[in-house]
Amino acid sequence: MKTQAIALNVPAKSATPRRHSALRSFMRKLFREKRLGAAGAVVAIFFLLVGIFADFLAPYGMNEVDMGARMHAPSWEHPFGTDNLGRDLLSRCIYGAQISVVIGLSVAVISTFISALIGVVSGYFGGKIDMLIQRFVDAWMSFPGLVVLIVVASVFGSGITQIVITLGLLIGIGGSRIVRSAVVSVREDMYIHAAKSIGASAPRILWRHVLPNVVAPLIVLFSSSVGAAILAESGLSFLGLGVPPPHPTWGGMLSGNGRTYMLQGPWLALAPGICLTLVVYAINVFGDALRDMLDPRMRGTR
Repeated sequence: MKTQAIALNVPAKSATPRRHSALRSFMRKLFREKRLGAAGAVVAIFFLLVGIFADFLAPYGMNEVDMGARMHAPSWEHPFGTDNLGRDLLSRCIYGAQISVVIGLSVAVISTFISALIGVVSGYFGGKIDMLIQRFVDAWMSFPGLVVLIVVASVFGSGITQIVITLGLLIGIGGSRIVRSAVVSVREDMYIHAAKSIGASAPRILWRHVLPNVVAPLIVLFSSSVGAAILAESGLSFLGLGVPPPHPTWGGMLSGNGRTYMLQGPWLALAPGICLTLVVYAINVFGDALRDMLDPRMRGTR
């Protein structure tokens, strides 16, 4: 008796619904268990969208002058008031979000990549490679960051490109210490030794086993880098070495009219200061929430 094999055409399950389900579950968990982090994410995304669509959201031009509306207090026509030249502060804060968002995210991406590259290589290989890299990191961290920023701005001029590259190097090389410490603890785990025993190459081990297990400190570094970059750019603009006029920045608004006419019009300093505080705080709490949710060692804790 011959047996006939019946081929069942079972359609393969698509990975797209699983991804949507995982994303939906992640968002539900974020808003249910990490409400402060979810609020921070909403605020950060709000300012991101404000910076992207500033040209459509701003009721006035960034440097539109109305001499008849000089130093007006907040009102329905000018919700954040006006400065000494009659420029609308709400519009200038909206355009200032463009610079803060671009610089913050660009610096965070560059610094996180540098931290991951240096920290993973140094922590995994150890020995002389680790010693040489760490001595270089020690030498780099011995330079005051503000002095380096001032020197770069004085030599190469003030601009977004110079600020982003310099801040990315400053924050990234210093943050590699955190990644290195996490890699040193990971490289002694049994699954790393098992991967080595079956002949896995070093790049494969770093990419498939080491890097996914140091995601938590990288997330914290990314979120803290955004806030640090925004604050550093504001400090440079406060000193007159940041993004040059006529484009408004929150730090420049605090330094120029905000400091000169603060007693006559407190809103000149309050408006950009509140925007700066909200963005930095929102990004930090959102980064902490992501760290708690994505770190495998903290998933069982509250």
